[in-house]
Amino acid sequence: MDQRTKAGTDEVLNELLVKLFKNIMEIEEKWLITPEFKDISVNDMHVVEAIGLKEPKSMSTVAKLMSVTTGTLTKSMDGLSDKGYVVRERGKKDKRVVFVSLTEKGRKAYRHHEKFHRNMIAHIKGGINEQETTVLIYTLAKLNDYFNEIYQR
Repeated sequence: MDQRTKAGTDEVLNELLVKLFKNIMEIEEKWLITPEFKDISVNDMHVVEAIGLKEPKSMSTVAKLMSVTTGTLTKSMDGLSDKGYVVRERGKKDKRVVFVSLTEKGRKAYRHHEKFHRNMIAHIKGGINEQETTVLIYTLAKLNDYFNEIYQR
């Protein structure tokens, strides 16, 4: 591959990555923030996703999953709690630990967000074969590793 071809390929990759990131953010916001969930943000939806449907999680666990401080998470939790999406409870063994879980309203928001991701994956996989899926997974994993290695220090 000559330098002009390499430069052209690099430019195309950069343009695609920038557009993809922008599109995902815009489309996710348009799809997630429906009349039913107009009182929360996309970031709030990601907090709901991090809490999940299973057993309650500690605030520190959710903060770690989201790569934020517990102080930052507390602000989001205050809003989500006030709006009826989450409940907080002190730990029985250690009262300093705060556990969070989703209310029924929070569970609906979680399933709504999950549906967006399921639809996205189904659409992507519907247009490519098994080998292309494997290559896509490998490529996205390498990209994810890069971002984690370089920017998550």
